[in-house]
Amino acid sequence: MADNRRDDDRIQILGELPGDATVHQSISVRELSRTGAQIESTFPLQLNSLHEFRLALGSQSIIVKGRVVHSHIHEIDPDSVVYRAGIEFIDMPNWVANALTQFLDNVKTGRQA
Repeated sequence: MADNRRDDDRIQILGELPGDATVHQSISVRELSRTGAQIESTFPLQLNSLHEFRLALGSQSIIVKGRVVHSHIHEIDPDSVVYRAGIEFIDMPNWVANALTQFLDNVKTGRQA
């Protein structure tokens, strides 16, 4: 008797069933505001695509959803390509918006000191 470890049977898909995979890649945040960011990456981001971004705000990390509003090649050298993208934050829970606001206020205060 075969050991069936699945709760449900899988069905073979005839033809094609499109999908996407989330792959975690490092980015560099170049500019940050309460409503969005400019990021750099080694991979292109598709216009209007939605992503989750994990941002390390000092001792606190947040995850914010964002929509790509522009993306372009920023720099090319023999070994790599650097892309820049503008991200518009969307659907932020209040606690995430508050953490972001507090971080930005702390950065501004630190620069004025």
